[in-house]
Amino acid sequence: MRSAACVFALVGVVFGFSGCGYSTAELYRQDVNSIALPIFENRTFERGVEADFAEALAKEVQRRTPYALAGSSASGFVASAGGDTELTGTITAVRRSRLSRTADTGLPQELEVRVIADVQWRDRRSGEVLMERRGLEEVGRYIPAGNVSAGVEGGGVLGEPFSVAQHAAVARLAQAVVDAMRSDF
Repeated sequence: MRSAACVFALVGVVFGFSGCGYSTAELYRQDVNSIALPIFENRTFERGVEADFAEALAKEVQRRTPYALAGSSASGFVASAGGDTELTGTITAVRRSRLSRTADTGLPQELEVRVIADVQWRDRRSGEVLMERRGLEEVGRYIPAGNVSAGVEGGGVLGEPFSVAQHAAVARLAQAVVDAMRSDF
C-alpha cells in the first residue's frame, strides 16, 4: 500500500515538471501594432480570386489577431499605405480536379479547387521578414450543377457553382496564413 502511494507521488511529480504543452507566452508578436494588406498579385487565369482572398484575409486578421488594419476602408478592402508591417504575396495557382464521377453518365460528381499562394510578412520599420511561406495551399470542394440526379425526382439540376469551392479554399488559405503569423516567432 505504501509503495503504491510512493509510485503515485512520483508519477505526479514527473508529470508536474514535464508540463502539458501549454505556454503563457503571447500567441502574436507584441512589437507589431498594425498590418497593411494590399491585394495579392494573381498569376492565374481565375479572375477575382485575389479580391476574394483579400477580403477573407482581412476578416481573419481582424477576427483572430490583435493587429489593426492599416488603411482600412468602409468597403473592407485594405490599402497598402501605413502599417508597422505588410503582408504581401502572390496567388500562384488555382487548380481544379475531379474527385468522382457519376456511374451512369461519367460526368463529374464532385470537384476540388486548390488555391496556392506565396506569402511574405515584412516589418516595414526594419525590413525584417517576419514570416514567409511558399506554396501554401488549401482546398475547397463542390458538386457541380446539372449532374446530380440521385434522390431528385426527374433528375434535377442541383449543385453548386465553382465560386463556392473557391470561396471555401481562400477562407481556409486565410486561416493558414494567420496560423503561420503566430507560429514563426
